[in-house]
Amino acid sequence: MIYPMAAMVLMTFIVGCLAVKTRFASVKTGQVKARYYKLMQGQTVPEMVTKTTRCFNNMFEIPLLFYVAATLHVSLGIENMTGIICAWLFIAFRYLHAFVHLTYNHILHRMLMFWGAFLAAMALWINLLVLQP
Repeated sequence: MIYPMAAMVLMTFIVGCLAVKTRFASVKTGQVKARYYKLMQGQTVPEMVTKTTRCFNNMFEIPLLFYVAATLHVSLGIENMTGIICAWLFIAFRYLHAFVHLTYNHILHRMLMFWGAFLAAMALWINLLVLQP
């Protein structure tokens, strides 16, 4: 479980750095005034600023369920193939979700990746509840 959690943390850092880079670039090119970022309001911003910000915020929503379940698997000593597969499926779907979100942003594709990750997190929790000591 440690490696899937590390993969999720890595993705969070990557998306966070991309969001910061996009914000700096938007100010540098004059597309956004720096004071916009004080309250995140007051002007229209480029689509990429909105996408990277929302994608980064998504890293702290459903992934929270994953982190808790994975941490409980580790702390309770539950290591089985079902849990590992569910964890890696969650990671795969979250990486795909972020890719879709940050590139062509097709809503149906993004929704499918979201639900795949959601179901993988749910399966991870079911695995935890069934196997907990």
